Amino acid sequence: MTQRNNDPVIQRSGSIPVDIDAGLRRYMIRIYNYMTAALVVSGLVAFFVATTPDLTEAVFNTPLKWVVMLGPLGMVLLISFKLQSMSLPTLQTMFWGFSVLMGASLASIFLMYQGESIARVFFVTAGTFATMSIYGYTTQKDLTKLGSLCIMGLIGIILASIVNIFVGSSAMQFAISVIGVLVFVGLIAYDTQKFKNIYLESDSHETMGKKVIMGALNLYLDFINLFIMLLRLFGERR
Repeated sequence: MTQRNNDPVIQRSGSIPVDIDAGLRRYMIRIYNYMTAALVVSGLVAFFVATTPDLTEAVFNTPLKWVVMLGPLGMVLLISFKLQSMSLPTLQTMFWGFSVLMGASLASIFLMYQGESIARVFFVTAGTFATMSIYGYTTQKDLTKLGSLCIMGLIGIILASIVNIFVGSSAMQFAISVIGVLVFVGLIAYDTQKFKNIYLESDSHETMGKKVIMGALNLYLDFINLFIMLLRLFGERR
């Protein structure tokens, strides 16, 4: 499971004025487009690696596996710490590099689960994501408290996952997956509202571009982690 980014955000209260509604929609559509494109890249890379024996051998049976396993986490941390000083082109390059590395890491699911099962869980994830993202975009309720609870739950999941590496408990893995589904469902709504609320029409092109990339990265991580949790619960193994 990959750690999500928790970059500082600018909070705004009140409703969005009508005169910037069109700009807000364009901004959110750009976020979704980036996220979708990254999912496509990751999916294609995962499938290509899983169906190419030489690549599968290199990725999972050589020291390269540590790059594939830890690389995405390292890139997320680097982006988090260097976001303010990083240029937009560099951030975009790292975003696409991250999606490629994540794709290589996700290749293992094609080796562990049946193709039909993967497709079924993916569409369930997509439907859940769309529902919760629409809710986060349209609700007038402040989801900050929900987000705080979900982030605390995420920290707990990460710690429990590390412990379970050594314990190897199937019951703990099941509990982590169930709680993980609830956490990432909540985070989808929260992140959607968060990046909606930090939209400012007066931002520079550079700053707005960074907001778009960070929104796409957060929602991408929410989607992927929800997909993995659901796959662990309902996926049919080979």
